Amino acid sequence: MQHTARFSIHAPLRLLALMALCITIFTTTAYADHNGQIHDHDTNTVHSEQSLVTTANVSTSTQATSDTSTATTSSGDAIQQFVAGDFSKRQAMLSDWPGSVESLDSLVEFIANDELYQGNGGQTYLLNKDDQLFTYPDKKKTDDWPSDLSQITLTNALRSALIFGQAKVKLASDKPAQRLQAVEILADNIDQVDPAIIATAAANEDSAKVKKALTALQARIDFKNGDLPTQIAAVNLLTDSDNPQVLVDIESALAADGLDSSLKAALIDARDSVSRRIEISTWTGHIFTGMSTASILLLAALGLAITFGLLGVINMAHGELIMIGAYTTYMVQNFFQAYMPDMAGWYLLAAIPAAFLVSAVIGMIIERIVIRPLYGRELETLLATFGVSLILMQLVRMIFGAQNVEVSNVAWLSGAYQVSSSLVLPYNRIAIIGFTVIVVALLVYLLNKTRFGLFIRAVTQNRQMARAVGIPSARIDMMAFGLGSGLAGMAGCALAQVGNVGPDLGQTYIIDTFLVVVVGGVGQVWGAVLAALGLGVSGTVLEIGIGAVLAKIVLLVLVILFIQKRPQGLFALKGRFVE
Repeated sequence: MQHTARFSIHAPLRLLALMALCITIFTTTAYADHNGQIHDHDTNTVHSEQSLVTTANVSTSTQATSDTSTATTSSGDAIQQFVAGDFSKRQAMLSDWPGSVESLDSLVEFIANDELYQGNGGQTYLLNKDDQLFTYPDKKKTDDWPSDLSQITLTNALRSALIFGQAKVKLASDKPAQRLQAVEILADNIDQVDPAIIATAAANEDSAKVKKALTALQARIDFKNGDLPTQIAAVNLLTDSDNPQVLVDIESALAADGLDSSLKAALIDARDSVSRRIEISTWTGHIFTGMSTASILLLAALGLAITFGLLGVINMAHGELIMIGAYTTYMVQNFFQAYMPDMAGWYLLAAIPAAFLVSAVIGMIIERIVIRPLYGRELETLLATFGVSLILMQLVRMIFGAQNVEVSNVAWLSGAYQVSSSLVLPYNRIAIIGFTVIVVALLVYLLNKTRFGLFIRAVTQNRQMARAVGIPSARIDMMAFGLGSGLAGMAGCALAQVGNVGPDLGQTYIIDTFLVVVVGGVGQVWGAVLAALGLGVSGTVLEIGIGAVLAKIVLLVLVILFIQKRPQGLFALKGRFVE
């Protein structure tokens, strides 16, 4: 009795549901980690609230105190009070900020970006870089421009007061991350810091990371202002630092004349130690950047590895499927901003499956209409898919314009995790690496543990035999092409978080994507993983040494030599190709 294998679409549907669940768990975890980067179990510790002695708050008159009282009791939030106040009131507010830490951070950002303005009667406005005026605090766009709109600028005294006021508020926070930010602010203005403030804060600090930063800052102050024994002791403490500014201080001291021999020896040892630590941190950052680049290449190449390995089709429109995923992310973002503004910060969770589905549907349409009639005719297929790529680019230009569109980073992927003074890892690139790991794991599960994956492997290894046992190869071709296109769409969603989104987005990555597939081995997922890591990391390292253009040339030459030596790639596909 003959048994005919039946193809079911339930396996890929279950996989999509599993992917959505894993993505939700991962992004929720990333959001929690972002908010709780440094956790402190003991929140009852008393932290220093002593005032910072700076050149900005030398005025302690009764009028300043009165102005502060008025500011805290007047209408509006702290930023509105600051804008409406005069010089003495603003100075007093900065010395004792009446609002939250977040509002002070917003004030610093508005002033740094030249966005803060004052209108008629002291109203507060925000003017963005596109000359669009918004009311504050509701941030609603308005076309009613005040006749006397004036920008809020700071004198040197107020700017200094703003810096140290921000440090003071953060130093008194019960959150270690904010206290660490306060230490960084003080370190950037070390010449104006009162050492007594640092000593008091260090004595009351319970977070090991913050205390280490305070100790290093105290050592830098002692090195600048102390006597010879104090300077030597401070230099010995600074040998464990990887702060580039510490290295600058040490090299400046070594360049001075008449340096004591014992101090000079300590400075030389410290310089070598700090330089070595900075170099280690720098190369760690380069490798991390290479890994994030490799993750992007891998996401882009996974779909191509499936379609190329299964169908033997060189799909020149694969880059445009990546672009479609990026533009789908842009559309989902705009939808959330227009109809669900309260949920706009979570649009990425909806954009990932949307990018997959849109690109997958378009990919299946391309396979059904363009590629299927041309199976076995490689040159014609290449030219046809190249024509499809041009059509898709022109359609995007007609719909969205030739200029890049803006896809904003979600709040929980903005910023970076500071490993050390010279090593900072952006959250969005960390998320891309984690997201790639999840996608690869799900894809391996699909190919090796599901009926759909079994059919794909059977058709890839021997199409005629697969047909003979009843596998619907035509339907498998379409579904596999849709899967590969959907993976390209998710790559575009990830790329939208780290780069520009424009009609030419796909052309930037299509060559590197083909290189990953060829080097890794046609149809081999693990080969694509290793090839992406090798090309991504080596490309980043080469760019550091010889520049981007020469690095690309050298990398292409190395790939050509590798292919000549091993045409089948890192992993050869097992099986017999009958067609």
